[in-house]
Formats: sequence, structure tokens, C-alpha cells
Amino acid sequence: MHSPQSTAEPSSNDLVHGDLARTPSPVPGSGRVPLGFDVIIAGCGPTGLVLAAELRLHDVRVLVLERETEPAPFVRIVGLHIRSIELMAMRGLLERILEHGRRRPAGGFFAGIPAPVPEGLDSAYAYLLGIPQPVLVHLLEEHAVALGAQVRRGRAVAGLEQDDEGVTVELADGEQLRARHLVGCDGGRSTVRKALGVGFPGEPARSETLMGEMEAAAPPEEIAATVTRIGDRRLWLRVVGDGVHHVVVPAAGVSDRAEPPTLEDFRGQLRALAGTDFGVHSPRWMSRFGDATRLAERYRVGRVLLAGDAAHVHPPTGGQGLNLGVQDAVNLGWKLAAQVRGWAPGRLLDTYEAERRPVAEDVLDNTRAQMELLSTGPGPQAVRRLLTELMDIDEVNRRLIEKITAIGIRYDVGEGPDLLGRRLRDIDVAQGHLYGLLHRGRGLLLDRTERLTVGGWSDRVDHLPDPTAALDVPCVLLRPDGHVAWIGDDQHDLDAHLTRWFGEPAD
Repeated sequence: MHSPQSTAEPSSNDLVHGDLARTPSPVPGSGRVPLGFDVIIAGCGPTGLVLAAELRLHDVRVLVLERETEPAPFVRIVGLHIRSIELMAMRGLLERILEHGRRRPAGGFFAGIPAPVPEGLDSAYAYLLGIPQPVLVHLLEEHAVALGAQVRRGRAVAGLEQDDEGVTVELADGEQLRARHLVGCDGGRSTVRKALGVGFPGEPARSETLMGEMEAAAPPEEIAATVTRIGDRRLWLRVVGDGVHHVVVPAAGVSDRAEPPTLEDFRGQLRALAGTDFGVHSPRWMSRFGDATRLAERYRVGRVLLAGDAAHVHPPTGGQGLNLGVQDAVNLGWKLAAQVRGWAPGRLLDTYEAERRPVAEDVLDNTRAQMELLSTGPGPQAVRRLLTELMDIDEVNRRLIEKITAIGIRYDVGEGPDLLGRRLRDIDVAQGHLYGLLHRGRGLLLDRTERLTVGGWSDRVDHLPDPTAALDVPCVLLRPDGHVAWIGDDQHDLDAHLTRWFGEPAD
């Protein structure tokens, strides 16, 4: 069996001009800094914290660095879509999160076009979960720290250098830290991505929008009737509970974009569009965003990787950004842990970019489409009316909901039944529910034949012989992220796929 601390060699994809890619500005003295951690994560948002927890499930030594000294003070409500809710259930976090969230129907997400929730969505968690972002971050940080991750706030990454043994990270105060790998989860203006020299092509913002949550003196019925009468897609007020409204208005002509928006900015825009400001007051949070759309050219350079907004930015239409980052983290976590622990198959870590970058491309495309449908021009509005008609067709509505909520993703793991490469829903098994068996972040062989074995992979893969499992195939091999890596009933074929995804068996 491999030593837990051995490190696989970088693949040929990571060699640039015959050597490991380096940053333009090397950190002096990096060879004298000891390897204090296996992985350093820049960024203490949901993506970084989920990644830290995933790595700790495999005893990887993790340090999370955060530029800010305190979590963001504003209370912004974010939404967890179906796939992210499933991932929380897979790690045993969902019950705690549900205590602080509010469920909403899983419909009407695509460009705000009203549409019912399709019947029979393939998930036991077919709803949107709204939760205050500071609460979610606190719960995720609490989870990661309980598993053994270290979090240091007020520590900004300023530079980095990597070599064939690790990455040296220089902080803004001059301190140097060293780890086997570094992951940039530090947002759209990522210092890590810029230090790597990774391109971030795309389209700059063409328009900007104000978004916030605040109370309103006008009755909800009056607000809804006024907004409906105006019919301007740039104006959006929706009750989120306790007298608080989610407010969206265009930012055109509003102050300097470098300055945070004010309540008076919202009032002025509301009066311009609706003839009234609805008596908005007592804002919980206010922000400004543009419709810039960008995607990193690479997700990995040698021992440094990118995840979340550091790898992709797009408009918030459909509420996919946080979810995309969390799903990046779960895809990457077990693969990076395998690299650190020494059992990763040769190109396992390369599959992170191969699988997740196309998903981000699709999200960028659907947010571009949604932004066009929100335009007030006659052409986009004609397309919107046509799509509204088409969404009366169940299959069209279902396809768009599966796209937004990420339950329609199928990774390319080879040819086979449609289930291959897809995530498996939380089905009933003899021990209760499938996701209850995935809390440790290990692979799982769900075996209805009761004839197979995971043999020398038992230190990485669990085995559940269960002829009663609610499956219409003999057996499935699940990766730690819940995606189906193999379907069949032949032990030799299973062994080949165990090797492909989980490396060589232990001696």
C-alpha cells in the first residue's frame, strides 16, 4: 500500500517548457520553507470551506486563508439548488442547514419565467433552500473546523511559487507558508489566478444592476400589482418573509460603481421605473453586480488549482454561482486528497478540469441566454414570449430546471446506460437512505447481486450488498461525489474500474 504522505508526479499536461509552470514573480527563499500543510486554500467562502471539509475527510492537512478579518456583515439570502442540497445530505449537513433555511418550490428559475415545478423530478430534495449567507458560511466553517481544518482570517495571499515538491505562498505581511498544493477559491478577482498568469477571457459587463433586501411600507399586494402592470423585466420586487422584499433595479446612472449603493439609489431607481419607491427602508444588504461573463483558460497549473468564482464568473440569473462553486469543491476534494495520500490513478486529478470546466461553460451560456431574455428590446421580448409558450411543454420546462439545479449533469466516464456518469438520487436501501452511507466521503459499491467484492480497495471504497436497493441495474460503483462510475455485475470489469478511479489495490 502507498504511504499516506507520498505524492504522485504531475501529469504531462502540467509541464511548460520542460519544467513545472511558475509564477512570474518567484518568492525568494522558498526552498527553506518547510512543508507545513498538504493543501492551502485561499478563500473562506462556501467553496473553500466545502473543499476544506472534503479534504479533511481523508486526513489531509488543510489551512484556509481568508483576506478579510471578519465574515461579511450583511445578511444576504442565497439559494441552494437541488444538487447542492443533495451534497449537503451526502455529508450529513442538511438537517442543520434546514433549521436555518426556508424552502421554496423548484420552479420559475429560468429568466424569471413563471413555470410550475415539473412532476417527478429525480430527487428526494426537489426544492430551493434559501438561507442567509453568513449563516451558511458559519455552518460550513464549523463543519470544516470540527473535522480538523485550520482557518486563519486577515491573511491575504500576495504571491506564490511552485516547484516539483510543493507550493510556497507569500502573505501580504511577508510570512511564507508551504504546502503540497494550493487551491484558489478567492473569488472573481482571484490573486491566485492572476499570480499563475491564467487567462480569464470572456465578456466585460455591459449593464449593471442593484440588488438588495429591504423592508417596504407599501402592502405586498400593491407592490405586486404595480410591478405586474409596469411589466419591466429590469424591475423585480419579491417578498422573502417578515416584511422583507428582494429588490432588483437597473444601476444605470447610479453614482460611481466603485462605491457601494445606498438606499437612496434604490429609491431613485424605483421612482424612475414605477413612479413610487414603495416606502422601502431598513435594508438588510445592498450590492451592485454586472453581467460580466468569464471562464478561466485552465483550472490547474502544476500543483495549483482554481475553484468557484476564481475559475468562473457570470450574472446571478438563476442563482447558480454559489452552487457551481460548492459542486466544484466536492468534485475536486476527493481527487486532490487521493493525490496527496498517494493512491490517485495517474490522471485522476486531470478529470477535475475535464469534468467541471464544461459544466461552467454551460452555466455561462445559460446565464447569457437569461440576460438576453431579461432585456427590454423587442427582439429579446419576442423570444421570451416564445420560450414562455414552449415551457408549457413539460419536457422543455424539465430540461431547463434540471440545467439550473445541476441534476442533469452527466460526466463523460465512458459509454453505457444513461445512468452512467450521472449522480444517483438518494434511493432507499436496506440501511435506510443511500446518502446516509456517504458521509465519510468514500466510494461505495452498491451490490444487488451480493456476489461482488471491493477487495484491496476496502480502505477507500465501502461495499453494501443489498438485493432490495431501489435500482433497476445489478450493481453500481459510486464515486465519493455520488456520481456513477460503473454499472454491471462482473468482478473482473469492476476491478478494472476500481483501479481506474481508486488506484491500485492495497497489498
